[in-house]
Parts: sequence; structure tokens; C-alpha cells
Amino acid sequence: MALAPDGTRFALSGPADAPVVVLIHGLGLNRMCWQWTTPALAHSYRVLTYDLYGHGGSAMPPETPSLSLFSRQLAGLLDHCGSDRAVIGGFSLGGMIARRFAQDAPGRTRALIILHSPHTRSEAAQAAILKRVEQARDMGPASTVEAALERWFTDPFRAANPGMMETVRGWVTANDMSIYHRNYSVLATGIDEIVAPDPAISCPALVITGDEDHGNGPDMTAAIAAEIVGARTVILPGLRHMALAEAPDAVNGPIRQFLDALSPAS
Repeated sequence: MALAPDGTRFALSGPADAPVVVLIHGLGLNRMCWQWTTPALAHSYRVLTYDLYGHGGSAMPPETPSLSLFSRQLAGLLDHCGSDRAVIGGFSLGGMIARRFAQDAPGRTRALIILHSPHTRSEAAQAAILKRVEQARDMGPASTVEAALERWFTDPFRAANPGMMETVRGWVTANDMSIYHRNYSVLATGIDEIVAPDPAISCPALVITGDEDHGNGPDMTAAIAAEIVGARTVILPGLRHMALAEAPDAVNGPIRQFLDALSPAS
């Protein structure tokens, strides 16, 4: 791993001259959530993973967290790594950041891969996530993590894989209480920045979710794809939010097919 001038912790895998694929993790996690994805891509692609501000080994946010701030963090990291253009992939909050970046820097966005990411929520769902932000503010990340694990993994998988549950639990609870709820607020309130983009996003895009990801489900995936010209959707049966860890092959297969089908000019 390396450290960029702004305090962003990052790692590069794969051939130095290969097309760059950036992978952006979700709220409360860190770049290690891509450990099940990177090996499937790094034979043919230059894979860039990093920790968002206030996560993992990266510095605290230099200002109030927002999608725009995280988009600028990504732009600065690409500059530091000498990459003019990349495929931008993001999971959950990372998928929101990817869409913000595609709007801020369309010329640098070769394509988008959006995993389990939200679109406009119902009033009840929005109220629920705002309540979790308040809970995190008052009691810290440990107060929300058990319910998160239930939303993120299917019941049989969770019961059969206590080690992975402990790993993911540890990632979330390692977040600093003073900043975690502020980053959480971006997930809760940043949607208005990225829905109905004008002009519309027009790069190639793959949008994936699980049919049991009730917070970021098929309806949201369809709504995201409808706002990106020619976007392709994949719905994974029997999987919840963290399908990338529970069933890596189910996620990696469509991603690899999508990347391999991109034309050099795209």
C-alpha cells in the first residue's frame, strides 16, 4: 500500500500498462472489501483500490464530507497515479461517488460499474436511514453494525461464516465515532446530487444488485440504469447487499465480461 499527498491510502494491482479500473468501497468499510474482486481482474487490468477519507488508513476528511469531496479525492488520486482515464466501480456509497465523479469528470470516466447502490428512497426508507445516522452519531458505529450484517448477508451464510462476520464487524467498528456519522450522512442525503443528471451520463455502465438487497434492490438498480444511456443491469438471485463477499463469482463474472467487452475507444 502507498499514501497519496492528501493522506489517501491506496494500492495498485495488475500490469502497469493495463487499463485502469478503480474500485470504491462502501460506508464504514475500506479497500480490503475488494479482496474477493481484485484477483479476478488484476490479470488483465490495473486495479486501483483505496480508502475513502475517514475510513481505513486514509486521513480524516479535510472538510464536511460530501459526494463532491469524495469525487475530488478520487480525481486527486488518479492524478497522483498518473491515470488520465479509468473505469470507475463503486459499491453502495462508492457507487454514489462513482456517479458523482462521472458527472464531474465525464472525460476521465471510461465506464461505470455500480454495485448495490441507492437511488431515491421511499419516505419510510429515508426515515429509517436518517434514524441510523442519528444512532451512529449518538452511540457510534458499533450500535448499527449488527443490524447491518443482517441486511448485508443472507441468514445461512452469516451463520456459516462467523469469521467473515467478525472481519466485517471489525472494519465497521474501527471507524472513528466523530466522523462515521458524518460519512453516513452522505449515504443518507447525497442522493439528490446524482439523480436525474443533466446532462445524462452516457458512458458504458453495468449496474448490479441482489434481489434480496432490500435497501438497494432491483427497482433502484433499474432507476439508476434508466438515467445512464445504454446501461446494462444484472440482478443476482438469493443475495443481499454484500454479494461481492458472499458470492464473489456471481459478481466477478458479469464485471469481467463487461470490462472485456469495452472497446478501446470507449
